[in-house]
Amino acid sequence: MNYLKIFLIITISFFQCTNENETPPPSTEVSFSAREKELTIFTTANQTDLRLQNTGNLEFKPARQPLESEVSIFVNPNKTFQEFIGIGGAITDASAEVFARLPDDKQEELLNAYYSEKEGIGYSLTRTTIHSCDFSTKSYTYVSDKDKALNSFDISHDLEYRIPMIQRAIAAAGGELLLYASPWSPPAFMKDNNNMLRGGKLLPEYYDSWARYYTKFIKAYENQGMPIWGISIQNEPMATQRWESCIFTAEEERDFLKNHLGPIMEQEGLGDKKIVVWDHNRDLINNRANTIFDDPEAAKYAWGTGFHWYETWAGGEPMFDNLGHVQEAYPDKKLLFTEGCNEKFDPEKYQYWPNAERYGRSMINDFNKGTVGWTDWNILLDHNGGPNHVGNFCFAPVHADTEKGELIYTPAYYYIGHFSRFIRPGAKRISAVSSRSHLLTTSFLNMDNSLIVVVMNQSAENISYNLFIEGHQTTVKIPAHAMQTLQWK
Repeated sequence: MNYLKIFLIITISFFQCTNENETPPPSTEVSFSAREKELTIFTTANQTDLRLQNTGNLEFKPARQPLESEVSIFVNPNKTFQEFIGIGGAITDASAEVFARLPDDKQEELLNAYYSEKEGIGYSLTRTTIHSCDFSTKSYTYVSDKDKALNSFDISHDLEYRIPMIQRAIAAAGGELLLYASPWSPPAFMKDNNNMLRGGKLLPEYYDSWARYYTKFIKAYENQGMPIWGISIQNEPMATQRWESCIFTAEEERDFLKNHLGPIMEQEGLGDKKIVVWDHNRDLINNRANTIFDDPEAAKYAWGTGFHWYETWAGGEPMFDNLGHVQEAYPDKKLLFTEGCNEKFDPEKYQYWPNAERYGRSMINDFNKGTVGWTDWNILLDHNGGPNHVGNFCFAPVHADTEKGELIYTPAYYYIGHFSRFIRPGAKRISAVSSRSHLLTTSFLNMDNSLIVVVMNQSAENISYNLFIEGHQTTVKIPAHAMQTLQWK
């Protein structure tokens, strides 16, 4: 009996010591039921003064069966999809020149408005151009005419306005900003029409020279303290424009990537840079993806597909489903929205609400089809919608009246901010659906475990909807023609 007691004491002591010294593994599962069950609502609404304004808090209660007569949104954080890389806009020559004409206090205001997470909308990525585009005051390149060897390559032009603004944007964003670049046209001497404008094609004898041009640009910009995340091969390769443009068929872009740009980027030690193909509208995106990604030797150099929203110029609805088909066919390749703006500038329409709703509708649908990042066009233009050397004047989310030294914020700025301020790089999209077409929605889970739901009411009616998530629900009211962000920290 004494031996049995001794055995039991030793055994119990052993397990107590083991349990005291063991550290339980950290939990990596995010569970809504373990959260603070209170959400904060931020609202922007037409015919009101609400602009990204905190409009209160709501608490959850146990969920009941939803009714057919009610409007509901269902969020499931257990179903995750693509990883988010950021939202931002383009710093073009036009944006940088307008910025330079602003008073110092307005320059600081603009940088904070775009790049500060606390004071602004937290932009985290930026696109810029490789030499000139339509939103430049003139056409220019970085080399002298006929310099095939690129011995004259020089980015001095960009040092006056564009590079200083990008550098300040990086600082305003906290020292890190995902930056990528796109060309609108090779130099004229490299093209069959001997013109940077009006389309034309890259001549085969300049394929290697043009490929090296990208690498020289990347290295020159990085020497100025601006890390380049990646490049797209050609802006709008199927559009013959009156401004800088160049045509690549799907097969020509595939072969240029496979036989020239991809290998030369690797030879120059830039194989880690992301290469984006297409960089044009959603309508023909599937043909381009099929042609390039079905060729393993080309596909290995391509990070993903860039796209714009201008397919609606010919009428009809945006082709969001085409994005879903690309994602379904090539799940290892990424989708990136590289450009969009409201065309046909009219100073009487700064506060024109459908311009903002175009952003909201595109961003929600693009993200729900697998898009990992979203890039607006010019972050700043003047009170004429420029400057633009071919008269292609457009809207930006923020305009500057350079005569008065004032900034004009359009509703589009706030609609974009409902995503960019709250959804941060590294977030993962989670399942979110609406029971009625009046409401559009998408949802993300940030790396800090904050959960974000964005809801857009595209109807002319105030709507009360039930939000369901993991066995809990709450009722939210959204005004007509409004955007809301629901946040759990």
